[in-house]
Amino acid sequence: MFAILSRQIKEPNDKNMTTSFYTEKELTQIGFKEVGKNVLISRYAQFYGASDMIIGNNVRIDDFCILSGKIKLGSYIHISAYNALYGKFGIEMEDYTGLSPRCTLFSATDDFSGEYLIGPTIDSKYTNVTGGKIIIKKYSQLGSNCVVLPEVTIEEGVAVGAMSLINKNLSGWGIYKGIPAKLHSKRSNKLLNLLINEY
Repeated sequence: MFAILSRQIKEPNDKNMTTSFYTEKELTQIGFKEVGKNVLISRYAQFYGASDMIIGNNVRIDDFCILSGKIKLGSYIHISAYNALYGKFGIEMEDYTGLSPRCTLFSATDDFSGEYLIGPTIDSKYTNVTGGKIIIKKYSQLGSNCVVLPEVTIEEGVAVGAMSLINKNLSGWGIYKGIPAKLHSKRSNKLLNLLINEY
């Protein structure tokens, strides 16, 4: 059911380990639903429920990341070290998106009102877990230590400043920052011109 990758980590002094990333053959053994080409995943990342995960082409996931649940990654994506993606209700990152170090994405949340108990060790009849899918659309980037709450859509071309809290949908081609994240300024879309000759 789970792919707990720490059990597959080779020791640093293993002469057969020439890189900290899994080989293409090793990636096929993790159990992803789909995995593309040119994918670099650290041996120190953790995946729970890999059979529900789709990974596109040209994706890199760095050390000490935790990914769980229903997760779909497009292509040309970088997830930096120490990120946590909790995909109980789904997380989707479209092409050309990225997460700077130490971001946390929550697609589910407990009920903190005091009317229910909290935590994964509690029988579900005593809890009230709610949530919704998180979607990060093309060309968007989150700065370090951002937190995304459930049922949020970040539209195309958004940049979010470090240590921001995203608790509602963000409109496209804007720069946001703060707790909660608010529009700071418009963002240029000239980066789209860089791809014209590619397609």
